[in-house]
Amino acid sequence: MHEHVSDPYVQRAQKEGYRSRAAYKLLEIDARDHLLKPGMAVVDLGAAPGGWSQVAAAKVGRGGKVIALDLLPLHPIPGVEFILGDFREDGVLAQLEERLGGRQVELVISDMSPNISGIGVADQARAMHLAELALDFSVRHLKPGGAFLIKLFQGAGFEDYVKQVRGRFVRVVIRKPKASRDRSSEVYLLGLEQLQQLE
Repeated sequence: MHEHVSDPYVQRAQKEGYRSRAAYKLLEIDARDHLLKPGMAVVDLGAAPGGWSQVAAAKVGRGGKVIALDLLPLHPIPGVEFILGDFREDGVLAQLEERLGGRQVELVISDMSPNISGIGVADQARAMHLAELALDFSVRHLKPGGAFLIKLFQGAGFEDYVKQVRGRFVRVVIRKPKASRDRSSEVYLLGLEQLQQLE
């Protein structure tokens, strides 16, 4: 708790009005890789408490669209449309399609984590399962040339997952933002320029 309260990124987030310190991870990655552009459509999977959605909405502007999905409620964010539910469910996907109104998604972002049990093997398996689902979602909803950014935890299944993503995107890179705690095994996998999917 002390580490959290004294964390400079937590203090900065409170001062600058971001929902979470995670906002700075996306800001840093975007500064390097130029993911977020005015007018684009972005889907934020597992968005609560909303730090990434805040950043995305500010970057895409009024001509853009940010749709956030989560199982947990999200306090309203200007410029963000929120869908409460599980993105694996048909009804939630139908709501997403309706909100998109025929627009193709240019970027899918996911800072999701499973509920941590403290049992390392089980937590890693849950995290990788969520990552698989997010990749499947991206493959279905990204337009050719779109990008995918996801938080991963290094451990069992990590290398195989990176190989899967390499098969879907022209360029795949791993980022470890300064706002990510050094002792954390989390990294961010970025897939750029999704390949055209064969029917």
